[in-house]
This record gives sequence, C-alpha cells and structure tokens, in this order.
Amino acid sequence: MSERSLEQVQSDNISNCIIQSDVPSVCKEEPCCLGIDEAGRGPVLGPMVYGICYCPVSEKEKLKDMGFADSKTLSEEKREGLFTSIEEAGDLLGFEVEVISPTFISNNMLKRSKYSLNAISMDSAIGLVKLALKNGVNLTEVYVDTVGPAVKYQEKLQGIFPDLTITVESKADAKFPIVSAASICAKVVRDRVLKTWTFSEGDQYTLAKDVSGYPSDPSTKQWLRENIDKVFGFPSVVRFSWSTASFILDEKAVKVFWDDEDEDEDTKGTKSVLSYFAPTDSEKFKKHKFFEERHLTQVTNF
Repeated sequence: MSERSLEQVQSDNISNCIIQSDVPSVCKEEPCCLGIDEAGRGPVLGPMVYGICYCPVSEKEKLKDMGFADSKTLSEEKREGLFTSIEEAGDLLGFEVEVISPTFISNNMLKRSKYSLNAISMDSAIGLVKLALKNGVNLTEVYVDTVGPAVKYQEKLQGIFPDLTITVESKADAKFPIVSAASICAKVVRDRVLKTWTFSEGDQYTLAKDVSGYPSDPSTKQWLRENIDKVFGFPSVVRFSWSTASFILDEKAVKVFWDDEDEDEDTKGTKSVLSYFAPTDSEKFKKHKFFEERHLTQVTNF
C-alpha cells in the first residue's frame, strides 16, 4: 500500500475511501477465489475497514504455506509481515479495502431511517465484490466471514451474485486462508490509518498508543472524557452512535432543551447552549474551529 493511499485518508477522514492493488494478469485469466473480512467493527474510535483478497483457485492452497491466520490472533509485527508478503506476491494476489469513516457510521446509525452496522457491513462487502468483477477478476468462489445469521447472508449474496459459488460461515477467517488474507489486509490498513490519523479539529487531539478504541478499555473511556467539547462533542475519530460515547455526552456535554419539552421543567443552574456563542470580553473563550473554517460571525444578540 503506497504512502499516497494513506495520504488520501489523512486528507479526508470524513469520507469513505477505497484502496486497491493492481489486478494480477493471472487473476483475469484463471478462475479465482475471493475472501472477505473486516477489522474494527467493535471499537468506538476510528474507522471500520472491510477487506477482500483474491487469487487463482489453483493457487489457494499455497496461502497456507504463507502462514495466513485470523489477524486477531497475530502480533502487529506478524500482520505487517504478512501484508508485505501479499504486496510482494502481486503477480498472484490482489486486494481491495474500504475504509469506512466513523462519521459515516455514526450519521447512518443515528438518522431517522435506521441503517444498522450490519447493513453497512454487507453493503461494503457487496461493493468490493462488484468492484473486483468490474476490474476484470475472474471470480468463481467467494468466502465470507458472516455478519448476522450465516444462512440469510448467504442467500442475500447468492441472489446478487447467482453465478458465483458463495460460502458464508462464522469464523471463516480461521477456516479459509483466503479470508485470513483479507483479514490481514483489513487489520493492517485500519492500524495504519489510526496511527496516522489527522485531526481536522486541531492539534490539541492525539491518540496515545495505549488507547485501543474498544469500549471496555479504561484508557479509551478516559480519553473520551478528556477530549470532549461541551458543545460539539467529540472529534471525528469517535463514533457518536456508540453507547459509550453517548453516555459521556449525557454526563459532560451542555444540556439541550427543545421547544416541545415541558416549560416548567427545572433548568435552574444549567447554562444554555446559546451562552457558548455569546460574545465575551475574556480571552479564555476562543471561537470554535467549526465557525472559523466557515467564516461565521454572530450578527445578532440573543
């Protein structure tokens, strides 16, 4: 994966991004198998990354000799080494990954018409298979680590790709080396994206190495509590739709009261969100980056 690929994510980590290798000539000529897996489904921080890897069916047994296994069971050093092996085997192996931004995940899971994480996952997997076919990969077999009930997912994929032999199983990354290879691609790309994450909100934010991003991690919870803006919430690396984030927002952010709420409700002692936009003589209150970037100024008094 080139540095330019990472630069693309760094320059716009609000949008989704697809990174792909060149398609080996042999994968256009011979029947191929393809594996699908993801990384970063559970964390409250960072993107979810879906990956596919493909190779000729006649060569898939060689993947076992290369040492592919579920990426979650391997050290970071081992994963990086295996990803390098995939890149060096560019005459035999091809890959695609989609970096699904935290903003995209949150916006879709919180909108009025719910779009679940399972639906996001399935759409990403389907899109990557369609892209491989569009690029000329001669696909005949597809192996998928399941999202939700395996039977329903397989029926869905088989209906979209009737000419392919599709196998959907739980723990497919531990059963099929081509899925393990896809798992490596997804995990390595996610790790690299997080390590090089550019905070558009300002350089006051950093991600320490010990912050795993998982909701159960105390370091992650502490990072969320220390990096919340009382009006705008969290920086874009955070998935607002996760309960871990929403609980901290309820605890530490400014309370918002809507017009249709009970007017008799006791709000004494609670600062209005509008007070954060009012002019002040103190230099301690700095205009938020949101307004600076859009050149917005207050023109009326509340």
